[in-house]
Amino acid sequence: MRAFLQGLLFLSFLLSLPTLGPRLQADRPGPVVLLMDGKALEDEARARGEDLLTALRRYRALGVEGVAFPERFLKDWVDTGALLYRPGAELREMGLPARPGWYYLKGEAWLLDLLEGAYELPTERVGPWLGFPLDVSVFPAFYDLEAIRKAKEEGFYVAVRPINARLRRLDPGLPIVPEGADAVVFAGLEALGYPYRLEEAEALVRVPVALIEGTPQPGLAAFREKGILRLFGLRYEWQLTLSPGEAAAKYVLAARERGHKLLYLRPYPYPEDTEAFLKEIRRGLEASGIPLGRPEPPAFTPSPFRLAAWVGVLAGLGLLALGLPLYGPLVAGLLLLFALGYAGGQGGGLLAALVFPVLGFLGPRNGLWMWLRALGYALMGAVFLTALGSRPESLLGLAPFKGVSLTLLLPPLLVAYSFLEKDLKAMLLRLWNHPVRLGETFLVAVGLGLLALALLRRGNEAPIVPEWELKLRSLLQEAMVRPRFKEVFGHALFPLALLLPWPRWAQNALLFLAALGVASILNTFSHFHTPFLISLFRTLNGALLGLALGLIGVILVRRLWRWWWG
Repeated sequence: MRAFLQGLLFLSFLLSLPTLGPRLQADRPGPVVLLMDGKALEDEARARGEDLLTALRRYRALGVEGVAFPERFLKDWVDTGALLYRPGAELREMGLPARPGWYYLKGEAWLLDLLEGAYELPTERVGPWLGFPLDVSVFPAFYDLEAIRKAKEEGFYVAVRPINARLRRLDPGLPIVPEGADAVVFAGLEALGYPYRLEEAEALVRVPVALIEGTPQPGLAAFREKGILRLFGLRYEWQLTLSPGEAAAKYVLAARERGHKLLYLRPYPYPEDTEAFLKEIRRGLEASGIPLGRPEPPAFTPSPFRLAAWVGVLAGLGLLALGLPLYGPLVAGLLLLFALGYAGGQGGGLLAALVFPVLGFLGPRNGLWMWLRALGYALMGAVFLTALGSRPESLLGLAPFKGVSLTLLLPPLLVAYSFLEKDLKAMLLRLWNHPVRLGETFLVAVGLGLLALALLRRGNEAPIVPEWELKLRSLLQEAMVRPRFKEVFGHALFPLALLLPWPRWAQNALLFLAALGVASILNTFSHFHTPFLISLFRTLNGALLGLALGLIGVILVRRLWRWWWG
């Protein structure tokens, strides 16, 4: 039965490989556009005595081909002198029949005409003044349409940033998304029209919309038919804490390893820093083979043959059932029911991520062949996970993989479960009667600490990631596709566990910790917005680097033992 399942698994793996073709095509990075924030650029231009278009031309020589126009608030027009804003009581003192408690505007006729129909509010005209019953100074009030027109005439890529507001009218006749816009980047923390008017807002948008890294915007999925472009930008406060080179490296990484096509930029306070910043971005993009140009939403149609991966996943589940020492079929059945019930349509991918990191630990402990077997099964599972989980929504990050944390938690627990013996009572009696030694207690404490560290530290923002590690990550990122430390750590433990004469319990403990690194491989591939090849290179780099460190560790431990025991 085992041989039949292994053959079925291998055949399914071969059939699943061609289904990666559409994914690899959709993963191709670029072209990207350097998109300068229009408000920041306008402020800089005003300080230099320039207009916006002159500033854009200056930055074009440094690779900036795009500009993002944030929608203005009404008070912004007042600040620039395009409008006057007065309370009704003040106009009454001037002898005008204004209403007390109302607020009135006077100024550019074209803008007043637009504002008169912009909000779900009654209005009135008092001579040249337009009145509202509420203070509308912080209401959204469109864009400088002339500046947008000139930027388009110069050939710049134009993005607009409309603001969602409860009382604004989503009227197709209003320039909420002006003619000529190439993309929409919603301002604030929600999409235009959220929560109750998304259909009206969707009718206004005729161009792709941006998915902003690290800024979930409820309602964004309603615009997926328009096309989604991933956008990366740094909070300006954080950017100012980084050198131009450090900030540029983050933008290049986003374009190369996370599929971002809109790179949203703000100038530094000093022009020398901004110039260095832009030059470093261009250098990094050129070194990565990512072209500048007009970005297009990625096209991805899943292969109909991807369902062959289900056969491989079920074959792997069967091998798990045969390999576990106790109640294997029951555990496998519960896993199947859990994956389908918890993840629904993503159940096949989740099942692959839970099962395949375990299979390599179920065979004989035959030295580094066991490491190679564990890596091979994990990569097989990654192919099945990719085939079943790659969808347009998951590649864009609109529908994150359900069960990401479980992919790090359950496989090591299943590996630990596989260490049980069929005679469970005898094993428990041996464990109960085992004399406790101080050295063993110390090793157990170290192991539990490492386990907690691996599970709790997630990403650069985790508070327990030390500064030295962040610097090491940056160095590795520049030299290669940076492997995940959990994977390097896990692979390094395989030689230490399998090539040294540990007692059985110590070897089991080391292999349990190594299982965290193998589980991290499937966790890596479950981040579908990361290109498949980047995840593959990250995994292989982690495996080779970890194996090398583990072999060095074996040499050092052997020498330490010889010294300790004389």
